[in-house]
Amino acid sequence: MYEAAGRISQNVSGTEGFQEQKAGGLVYYTIPAFTQTGLVRHGFSSRLGGVSSGECSSLNLSFHRKDSPENVRENFRLFCSALDIRPEQMVFTHQVHKNRVMAVDETHEGMGWDKASEIRETDGLVTNRSGLALVTFYADCVPLFFLDPVRHVIGLSQAGWRGTASNIARQTLEAMGEHYGTQPGDCLAAIGPSIGSCCFEVDGPVAEAFAAACPDRKEEIIRPRGKDKYDIDLWAVNRYQLQECGVPGENITLAALCTGCNVDVFFSHRREKGRTGSLAALLMLI
Repeated sequence: MYEAAGRISQNVSGTEGFQEQKAGGLVYYTIPAFTQTGLVRHGFSSRLGGVSSGECSSLNLSFHRKDSPENVRENFRLFCSALDIRPEQMVFTHQVHKNRVMAVDETHEGMGWDKASEIRETDGLVTNRSGLALVTFYADCVPLFFLDPVRHVIGLSQAGWRGTASNIARQTLEAMGEHYGTQPGDCLAAIGPSIGSCCFEVDGPVAEAFAAACPDRKEEIIRPRGKDKYDIDLWAVNRYQLQECGVPGENITLAALCTGCNVDVFFSHRREKGRTGSLAALLMLI
């Protein structure tokens, strides 16, 4: 069994901090480096400011939780209004915690919102189409935002532990390059609110998967807790993978917000034992 020593580093290179935004009672987060380009509208939701109740209180953004479709649709209208995005511009995918990434265009507009989504078993979306809002869903997994300001390309991927271990960051950048000519060195990237190493305890086989994925960084990303239990730093893994692909460290923004530690602000599948709602990331080229 893998053994590691030392402290998990929370001090990553690049820019720390998403910016909190408020629209009435609704709270969401934006990436200053993305905003400064003037090329995108974007945000990562909190659980605050919606109409849902119970375990989904209050800004649940998933149709697959214990919530009514009417509540979810109203929550999306509130969130989209804050971002100056029309709900019918959105495109959803069916996420399966793997590393498949798909390029989308105007033919996919509205999928998941006003018509069934044909995008299956996909955890990342990329596009160069203006006015198409990419949407991915979260309740502890890591949101990865990508912006190529040179070729005007965006990407949005859900990096669960399986997606992180199988390097969905690389898959997203490769899809942006294959379809639109993106060079990683031109990109801005951001790692959104998600479960931190403080709350992400795993067993031996999962720790082994990360040791295999990042053999040169094992001491940085894995810390033993004893009795075949380990803490994993998903933020550090994704930052490392982005830099290995060629994204400059100074171009990477880390939210440094743990969903498990902040269940008053975010939904957390792990902390709330599955009785929770879903957060969403939205990203659209203007």
